[in-house]
Amino acid sequence: MHNNEQNKRLIFGLKLRQLRQENKLSLVELSNKSGLSVSYLNEIEKGKKYPKAEKIAAISNALGVSYDKLVSLKTGKSLSHVSRFLENNFIQELPLEVFGIDKKKIVELVSNAPAKVTAFISTLNKIARDYDMTQEHFYFASVRSYQEMHENYFEEIEQAVERFSAEYKINVNRPLTVEKLKNIVVNKFGYKLDEKKLSSVPSLENLRSVYLSNGKRFMINNKLAGSQQAFIYAKEIGYQYLGLKERAYTTPWNKANSFEQVLSNMKASYFAGALLINRNNLVKDLKSFFTAKEFNGEKLLEMMDRFDTSPEMFMHRLTNLIPRYFGLNNLFFLRFNNNLREEEFSLSKELHLSQLHQPHRNELNEHYCRRWVSIDVFQKLEEVKKQKKYTGPIVAVQRSKYADSGNEYFCISLARRLGRTPHANLSVTIGFLVNNDFKKKVAFWDDTNVPVKMVNETCERCSIKDCKERVAKPTVLEKQNRLKEVESAVKELMEKEQLILS
Repeated sequence: MHNNEQNKRLIFGLKLRQLRQENKLSLVELSNKSGLSVSYLNEIEKGKKYPKAEKIAAISNALGVSYDKLVSLKTGKSLSHVSRFLENNFIQELPLEVFGIDKKKIVELVSNAPAKVTAFISTLNKIARDYDMTQEHFYFASVRSYQEMHENYFEEIEQAVERFSAEYKINVNRPLTVEKLKNIVVNKFGYKLDEKKLSSVPSLENLRSVYLSNGKRFMINNKLAGSQQAFIYAKEIGYQYLGLKERAYTTPWNKANSFEQVLSNMKASYFAGALLINRNNLVKDLKSFFTAKEFNGEKLLEMMDRFDTSPEMFMHRLTNLIPRYFGLNNLFFLRFNNNLREEEFSLSKELHLSQLHQPHRNELNEHYCRRWVSIDVFQKLEEVKKQKKYTGPIVAVQRSKYADSGNEYFCISLARRLGRTPHANLSVTIGFLVNNDFKKKVAFWDDTNVPVKMVNETCERCSIKDCKERVAKPTVLEKQNRLKEVESAVKELMEKEQLILS
């Protein structure tokens, strides 16, 4: 439903309830005076229905107010906070229905505690401004929360992929070729391909694809690796087969205009991953992998190669299936980019299932712990490249013990160079919380060949002494410690003064 229509119903309902209460009428009494049923009036007050003109006239006569006053969207002072709330941009962007939240309940809460709730919304707005959060940040954060809420597994999309595979006679035991996918896009969905323009225009050469809805024209960059092309074609099939209308028109994104666009992108990407990496085959491989007493990185790479896919897609697919089929839902997924020229490490994607795990995104320009395998693997990758032994992604593994929280994670990282971006590398990591479930289901959890490292969040918050990898002083930690000292001294002073007074 359009927001304006819903807001109109909500405001009318709140005004009706307020006027009824001001006239000291029960719903039954207003029903008798207006000739409308109690249930219908109740539906109006809850914002579920908006009455027709003749019924509004009956209500206005019963309440002794003018028709125009009743239907006006202008509210009195007592309801002005509700109007401000409904007009708030932050609220308008909340995809409440996706999370099973009834907007009417929120409005009711605002009407009952206006000062506190509107102050809370204003605080969220201020935080968003202070940290330069755009609408796009909010859209992507909302979709991540949606994925986490469903443990990043969507059975309806898995089933759609199986139906599609059956309809188009896909052999799930062999990797889907680019040519096969291209043939489906062109012949089944009527796309008109252009494989030259993007790579020939300097301002477009960093784009992977562009979709023009007028005539279903589709441009794809012919300099992409085969696995990248396969994913993009599979994603286009996902958009069409799932009937997703709101969508992104470029890869990577130029701009996300709505939450629905970002949600559709997630669903089409999920479809592509499930189409290219068959769930039954991967689950079978993982059962064998997890029963080994020793961690075998080569076996993991062989598993990935069997699906002829990229490290990012492979590791992300693991986050779909491992919680569902192995019950290991305490995990995180991280993707880091490494700019070699500036020695920068940026967290470009994250997903946390079950809880907000360490490590996680930090927007305060602090320095991520260099002991993380996600970052340490970049150094190993550079050593391989310098020795001219690089033939593809490398794997690294680590048991990460967090200095302050006491949590321990079994982390697996894959790293590769970015072929089309000079002086840049990428790593993807899955970290499993080492708990009783993990120990029971993963035989190599205590493999002595896996290095164990004490780690932390960022250098600025780290209490580890004599850290050779440290690149910044623990300024945040020192400030927190000073505040604790002051708090402790004040508490001690107050206790002494209390003893003297008594």
